Amino acid sequence: MAAKNRETIVEHLATARPLFGAPCQCLAEFFREEFVKHHQCLEQYREYYSDRAITEAEEALGRILQQMEELCRRDDACEIVGQLLRQFDAVTKLSAFSEPRTFH
Repeated sequence: MAAKNRETIVEHLATARPLFGAPCQCLAEFFREEFVKHHQCLEQYREYYSDRAITEAEEALGRILQQMEELCRRDDACEIVGQLLRQFDAVTKLSAFSEPRTFH
């Protein structure tokens, strides 16, 4: 996905619904930590990504982190940020490393 498309997605999700109220600092901090984990994963496996992919991902992460307080003020904050985290997870595959799997 091109950088312009990522900007559009982030901006669209950030403005999709009216603001709900004061952001929950605990929620904002939790989400912030999750995005930092994705950034750390990108850094750790930098050699497997193109410079362009890293640059675009870092720019998107920066925009998201700058807008985190606003995103967390939305009544659909968990849905919006969850979508963004899933998009990053599709690239970093971080959940495959961190989620314990239960086999029956």
